[in-house]
Amino acid sequence: MERAAVVAGLGGWVPPTVVTNDQLAEVLDTSDEWIHRRTGIRERRWVSPGQSTGDLAVEAGRRALSCAGLEGVDAVVLATSSPDRHCPATAPEVATRLGLGPVPAFDVAAVCTGFVYALATGAGMVALGAARSVLVVGADAFSTLLAPDDRSTRVIFGDGGGAVVLRTGSPTEPGALTGLNLGSDGSLSDLIEVPAGGSRQRSTGLPAKTEDTYFTMQGQAVYAQAVRRMAESVRETARRTGWDLAEIDSFVLHQANARILEAVARRLGLPPERFLSNIEVRGNTVAASIPLALADGVASGELRPGHKVVLAGFGGGLTWGSMALVWPRLAAHRTASPEPPATSAGTDTGTP
Repeated sequence: MERAAVVAGLGGWVPPTVVTNDQLAEVLDTSDEWIHRRTGIRERRWVSPGQSTGDLAVEAGRRALSCAGLEGVDAVVLATSSPDRHCPATAPEVATRLGLGPVPAFDVAAVCTGFVYALATGAGMVALGAARSVLVVGADAFSTLLAPDDRSTRVIFGDGGGAVVLRTGSPTEPGALTGLNLGSDGSLSDLIEVPAGGSRQRSTGLPAKTEDTYFTMQGQAVYAQAVRRMAESVRETARRTGWDLAEIDSFVLHQANARILEAVARRLGLPPERFLSNIEVRGNTVAASIPLALADGVASGELRPGHKVVLAGFGGGLTWGSMALVWPRLAAHRTASPEPPATSAGTDTGTP
């Protein structure tokens, strides 16, 4: 029988510290009105001192496993571009903290497309029979990479984690992933980068310039590429799945900013209401943005079983990708956590 990777659990989590536009306006040359008009963002969550990407990944993963009714999986794939350390990968420690034993666990670095790449990797393991179940996590504490005085980036990014559990199933059942489309263009790698810290800079033997240790982005060029690449990828995934764009219920795209989501909708000739968005309260959470948008969409009732859904991401590399599924009926799971878990602090952002 042909195997397929089927979504069996979902979880999302963000740290408790809320950072509003008004708070940023106190230290940057900006205002709530300027930020919201340009990005669609009102607030975002940032990690507290000592809190890391691994903490976000663990809590999101815990909720996804609970939703799936599983205590263990056969592998862990973590999408992140802000790992706890440059070396080793963060995923093995996440697996250990979740009590999953000596399963294979590794990181995938594709910035804001990371979750789609990680889903593709997990789905491939299932299809090959290398794993019966895989925990796929997208998590980033991107606030730790932002220059304190950079208005262009500091207002955009938030921190968070989101996760799904994939299990072996049939290609025809709800939740089965299909229509995968991935791409990259390394000739434009300098549009989105942290210049210092890698082997290229370190091999010079010269100390890194402070400004080069922070995230940089060429906003206008990124905007144009993001709109073009996500729209093209969505069209290709719909074609491979055999769906007409008009029959797709929900598009869950990387939450880069509201203007990009609106521009993709226009380019595809679709109403913006079909594009799920949580950016107003989450900001751009990088690899976590798609699973967090799924979790928030389920919690709000915008995303329901039977919906035809296309996921799409775009990020540094440049990288982009998309895939499709019919949204499954998942087990009931609490959608809010009034008290933070004992191991770290945060908010469950919603699962079925």
